[in-house]
Amino acid sequence: MVVASHEKFAVFSARVRPLLSIIYPTEVLEDLIQQLFDLVLPHLQQASRENLRKWSHDNILVITYGDSLISKDTRSPLSVLADFLERYLKDTVTGVHILPFFPYSSDDGFAIIDYTQVNPELGNWDEIKRIAHSFNLMVDLVVNHISSQHIWVKQFQAGEQPGCNYLIEVNAEESDLSEVVRPRSSPLLTPLETVHGPKSVWSTFSADQIDVNFENPNVLLEYVKIILFYINAGARYIRLDAVGFLWKKPGTRCIHLPETHAIVRLFRELLQMIDPGIAIITETNVPNRENLSYFGNRNEAHMIYNFSLPPLLLNALMQGRSDHLKTWMMSMPPAPIGCAYFNFTASHDGIGMRPAEGLLTHDEYEALLDTMKRFGGRISMRRHPDGSESPYEINISLFDAMKGTVEGEDDWQIERFLCSQTIMMALEGIPAFYIHSLLATHNDEEGVKRTGHNRTINRYKWDIDALEATLSDPQSPHSVVLAELCRLIKIRRRQRAFHPNATQYTLHPLNSSLFAFWRQSMARDQSIFSIHNLSKHPQEFRLSDLNLVSTDEWTDLISGDRFHSLTEVYQLRPYQSLWITNKVDSATDLSTPDPLLGEP
Repeated sequence: MVVASHEKFAVFSARVRPLLSIIYPTEVLEDLIQQLFDLVLPHLQQASRENLRKWSHDNILVITYGDSLISKDTRSPLSVLADFLERYLKDTVTGVHILPFFPYSSDDGFAIIDYTQVNPELGNWDEIKRIAHSFNLMVDLVVNHISSQHIWVKQFQAGEQPGCNYLIEVNAEESDLSEVVRPRSSPLLTPLETVHGPKSVWSTFSADQIDVNFENPNVLLEYVKIILFYINAGARYIRLDAVGFLWKKPGTRCIHLPETHAIVRLFRELLQMIDPGIAIITETNVPNRENLSYFGNRNEAHMIYNFSLPPLLLNALMQGRSDHLKTWMMSMPPAPIGCAYFNFTASHDGIGMRPAEGLLTHDEYEALLDTMKRFGGRISMRRHPDGSESPYEINISLFDAMKGTVEGEDDWQIERFLCSQTIMMALEGIPAFYIHSLLATHNDEEGVKRTGHNRTINRYKWDIDALEATLSDPQSPHSVVLAELCRLIKIRRRQRAFHPNATQYTLHPLNSSLFAFWRQSMARDQSIFSIHNLSKHPQEFRLSDLNLVSTDEWTDLISGDRFHSLTEVYQLRPYQSLWITNKVDSATDLSTPDPLLGEP
């Protein structure tokens, strides 16, 4: 037994030492490796091969707060959520990202007081585990910062172990902070009263979100303990929130530093040895090239958020043109083997504008901001090193963002919105739907007035009785959107050509109002031509432009239309989408779409 443990340690040490040596000085390595080994030993599988079956075409996630759905009765929000998921989405989605459900002090959960407790206002661990039993659970590891009410902050103030060494103390007069990249307009440093007098500590996001000091190897050990705790609770995805800011070095931009990438690689290596079926996803709301760096050399994040998709897709539908969307898509590399894009169009945050930097013209960028403001949106800003500010994100319900185009509001909101979701579902990657997209939720104007925070506009809390009443009305927008999205998701889940890593090729229709691309299954036995009308006007295209193989039979998965002549001209309705395939699964549901959406 001692020999087996010694062999395990030798293998473990060989795998983690090269990464730890990038992060920490030589003199601490031996002790740190031993402590890490002791932590993970009960969980070690020593898997040597990457699990390349973490996902398939069958994976769909929903993103939700623990209290996005609430009840006036005695049920906890997490219990209400579990009931809703099982009643409405059990056969539709496969995974659930529950946004931070821990005790917190601000930022709707992202200022965590205790990583090991469920916020009692939401429910308990039994309810989290109930959801994890039926769905693949994604849990947030808020790795950059903690609440100002966290025990480590209180220990720092009292000069007590271990927290007295867990924060980043900064002397602003002696440190060069001029290049630090900021995601907010709040001060970078927060003063804290301590037993040793006032001290300034690093706070990237707000005075209530105090950054932790990963230069202290004990902090790394603390977060490995948290990861193990999450896994024990049923987590299958670990989301590294704001990870790009993790390592600080005055005199630099303090974002995406080599130590940060090494820590992501270390987390991946540890998970590979613990459970190779668990995936790491990095949340880095930054320009596209920076975001892509978190794939590393197939050795960092398993998944990265496709942050450029939301603003580019929104702009394409506002302009009725595919040019910028197409140019971006052509420049996107396929995800490396063992990695995948995490596709989304809306989330609990706003629509990030940094990922659109350099991808839109100045006039279109300004037109997009102006249009969103006319549709009830807000613009949140970030501060630059010189003190100037620029847009950081658009805060708006995605459903209300689709009220019209740059020309103003019109009658195509539902069709335009569904077009955006159909495009997202067809792209290379794993699709994720924010719960308020599935429910066609409107802007929460009252919520913004109540909290004073722009992001509240897209964080409405549905009363479950009111929601179920409106979903029971087949003509309500909420019912129409949920029913059609569920139908499309179920169709999508049966198509091998929609595997997250299946081939994707951008097509070039002559009509700029069309956005088209081709997907092919990894076995090359299924092709899907995904074609979308981005405008509010009917558009024609010739099937012969798609180079369809004439010996195959071709069917639109969405409408059920079959194409008997490849020379015919097809007319797409405003915002209509087609998934034209040569292989239809006999179990695929090609039932007629909701009549409110028009005839095929």
